[in-house]
Amino acid sequence: MTRTTPLNALHRARGARMVDFGGWDMPLTYGSQIDEHHLVRRDAGMFDVSHMTVVDLHGSATRAFLRRLLANSIDKLKVPGKALYACMLNAEGGVIDDLIVYFIAEDRFRVVVNAATRDKDLAWITTQAQPFAVAVEERPELSMIAVQGPNARARFAGLLPTEAAAAVLALGRFAATEVAGVQLGLHRSGPLFVARTGYTGEDGFEVIVPEADAVALWEALERAGVGPAGLGARDTLRLEAGMALYGQDMDETVSPLEAGLAWTVAFDAGRDFNGRAALEAQKTAGVQRRMIGLVLDEKGVLRHGQPVHTASGIGTILSGGFSPTLGRSIALARVPSGELGQVEVDIRGRRLPVRAVDYPFVREGQPQPGVLG
Repeated sequence: MTRTTPLNALHRARGARMVDFGGWDMPLTYGSQIDEHHLVRRDAGMFDVSHMTVVDLHGSATRAFLRRLLANSIDKLKVPGKALYACMLNAEGGVIDDLIVYFIAEDRFRVVVNAATRDKDLAWITTQAQPFAVAVEERPELSMIAVQGPNARARFAGLLPTEAAAAVLALGRFAATEVAGVQLGLHRSGPLFVARTGYTGEDGFEVIVPEADAVALWEALERAGVGPAGLGARDTLRLEAGMALYGQDMDETVSPLEAGLAWTVAFDAGRDFNGRAALEAQKTAGVQRRMIGLVLDEKGVLRHGQPVHTASGIGTILSGGFSPTLGRSIALARVPSGELGQVEVDIRGRRLPVRAVDYPFVREGQPQPGVLG
């Protein structure tokens, strides 16, 4: 059965084209996907991300539990309000899911996991938490709206009283704070959990609100000049930003070392996280596959599943598509480690030359060095 967010009727009233996304009825676009993409890159756009799963973890041993659960080190979070991007791994080092974890208090942390992996994630987290006596509380009564773009923070802060606005504008990147209920339209909202995080490569906030307040927040943002954007623009934005998509760029058969996420693995002394032995063995033997960025300078579109030919063997495109910011097709690909040589992509039986580049392709709205040749 397809699930809906509290904003579903509003999306339809705004003329959104709706699609099934991981079992959720979600807006793909409200009109022009390219216009929505540029809106976020150049001004401020918002996304309904209420399909994401919010889970609160409670208990005196929660930090010890997260030391075991996550490949990244929870001990990097020393001050309440800080956040960390991390992966949960299986015993073989494969990625069960990627997530963000927020440090609220020593006995309370919040994690946000992907929608399509909700059931397996909750089962895994619950099972892993039992030896630590950590309570796992899903929060389905909460909704989330992402406000992204160079003007996003100012537009959102403009909805808040002076003191609250100052607090959210003072947030560093990958940090969060809770704001008391504020006036949204004709009623006062419940508390807002405001995180300076996102999935677009632009600055902004992800705002978690009680579901009863989601429509009022969306409409208040509309009045503040923030435009709606759908999943189509979110995908092209995150691709330009070189951000991985679970289930496409990584899964349980791929380790973080093979998914371009080695930076999320902390081999800190004395911490036996799930999958550590497998990752150490992979490092010792040498990682056999790696992630690269690709740019196609001639006509054509790079898409998931297309073969990538290198001097060291054949890989495959994971995420690919047209980049509205760059005006050409780009992709993330997994290829054999070793020399690349001349890289070519097989598009419907025709091998076209592509350039291997570092990613992200775009940072803060600007093409990165070397991406445009």
